[in-house]
Amino acid sequence: MRNLSTKRIAPLFWLIASACLVAFFGVIATNSVRATDKPEAGQRLLTIHDRGNELGIMTSATSLRQAFAENDIKITDSDLVEPSLDEKLVANSYQVNIYRARPVLVVDGAMKYKILTPYQTDKQIAKHAGLVLQDEDETTLEPITDVARHGLGVQMTIKRATQFSLVMYGKKITAYTMKATVGEMLKSKGIKLGDKDSLSVSQELPIASDMTIEIWREGKQTITVEEELAFEVEKIQDADRDPSYRQVKTAGEKGVATVTYEIVMKNGKEVSRQKIQSVTTKKPTTQVEVIGAKFVYTGGPLSDAQIQALGSCESGMTATRNSGNGFYGAFQFMPSTWRAVAPAPYNQSMPHEAPLDAQKQAVQNLLSRSSIFTQFPGCAKKMRANGVI
Repeated sequence: MRNLSTKRIAPLFWLIASACLVAFFGVIATNSVRATDKPEAGQRLLTIHDRGNELGIMTSATSLRQAFAENDIKITDSDLVEPSLDEKLVANSYQVNIYRARPVLVVDGAMKYKILTPYQTDKQIAKHAGLVLQDEDETTLEPITDVARHGLGVQMTIKRATQFSLVMYGKKITAYTMKATVGEMLKSKGIKLGDKDSLSVSQELPIASDMTIEIWREGKQTITVEEELAFEVEKIQDADRDPSYRQVKTAGEKGVATVTYEIVMKNGKEVSRQKIQSVTTKKPTTQVEVIGAKFVYTGGPLSDAQIQALGSCESGMTATRNSGNGFYGAFQFMPSTWRAVAPAPYNQSMPHEAPLDAQKQAVQNLLSRSSIFTQFPGCAKKMRANGVI
């Protein structure tokens, strides 16, 4: 078995204790063994991070499971590996993280659960334990305090928010808060009472479990509905995969908002609608996607030195540059120009969202039909003065 640590094996009790504390707090010193040679044909470099230690191996394996088996690196069913063990390896090098499972004592009020988990964050641990955390709940992660009773490991303590019923303009919802009084709760949720609004209880009243708080409006008719909140999409570009590749790493979830409208009815029909209140009851979860960004650069009128000088002049060759003035990317394209000259499929996105080689190709495409002195007059003069063109 290939051992990722060079430390002497301690007695079993202290070995488990060290593994538990090190996995969470990262206090162990790093023992690095790096492969410095470039990968040979058909091989790739795996840099493996495991409990504060680092190991570099060269392999022709097409999955981590195969590479680990070849190098006698043991993984249990409770451990977590990123990338996943059976994901096909296509790049020349990978940073591999191994999260070893360790005992976690979950304290949820009077209830206690002991689980073995590789996860590090409170929400991940709670999900693994089959528990639901509300956005308003508070959690702490620290070493187990009662070692004699529960052994060494990590303790996650959950402080639950108070659950109560909130009736907004006739619509009843289940809400949660960590605030002490009704007034503090209203302020924390961004609920502002209008001149015509009434509150069923005093704002100084302490929040109690299962209490009901009502808000209503006199005069005009109001309706309260639940509306979906769209989730954002975070895209991670993988330069080793084709543009057609797309993998959802973390699935997005829509949020929910309880929205109250004041409506005006005339002859039995709604003639106007105005939003008067909106409370987010479930926050949306961002979707994380890995998209292929591999691009074959074919060149054009400018030499490598010339296009490098142009990009350095325009933006310091910063591919993700957003100047805030309508120009984007390493060569400061306007979106309309970009759409006309950028290679597919990147012409459907913004310039600064495309890989650098695609931006270079767009410049070459542009200058195959127009002069650099017309398209980039300022930088073209500097380049001529420096003898680049």
